[in-house]
Amino acid sequence: MAMKIRLARGGTKKRPFYRIVAADSRMPRDGRFIEKLGTYNPLLPKDSAERVKMSFERIKYWMDQGAKPTDRVSRFLEAAGVLDGKERNNPKKARPRKKAQERAEAAAAREAEDAAASSQDAQSEDVKAEDATVDETPKANAEEDAAKDAEDSAHTGSEETQDGAKAETKGEPETASPETEMPEEPKAG
Repeated sequence: MAMKIRLARGGTKKRPFYRIVAADSRMPRDGRFIEKLGTYNPLLPKDSAERVKMSFERIKYWMDQGAKPTDRVSRFLEAAGVLDGKERNNPKKARPRKKAQERAEAAAAREAEDAAASSQDAQSEDVKAEDATVDETPKANAEEDAAKDAEDSAHTGSEETQDGAKAETKGEPETASPETEMPEEPKAG
């Protein structure tokens, strides 16, 4: 008789609860079993001690008798340290499809371009900072030019105020100079 250590489903609809049982491999999943070896409640948090309960002594007994654990039960036993971990095959089915791979490659290319652009920006900022520390003399020249402009505007501004003061003292309104007036065009006709 081929023995299996497997899960038998119990519980209600959408509220699963499993028994870990030793059963004949020819029996239905939820059918007749020989011995109950533990329980598994997937609704409990993963770190809960009540999630998986097993009788390790009885499981070892049945394994010595030739019972083979199913994949899920063997994962429980590996997590408990009863069995050695085995490497599982990840089939090609698990790989992303063609379009998803293309999107991933495009995203990786964009990230590489962004990284290259940001490194170039950082290098150019470093060069500008070095140039600014070396070229302090243009700043001094710019300050001198600004001072000269301020002096020139002060001189021209005082003349304008003096002309305005003369006109007001005479009591005559200011008239525009003939140079600024536009001559009238002759009328055709």
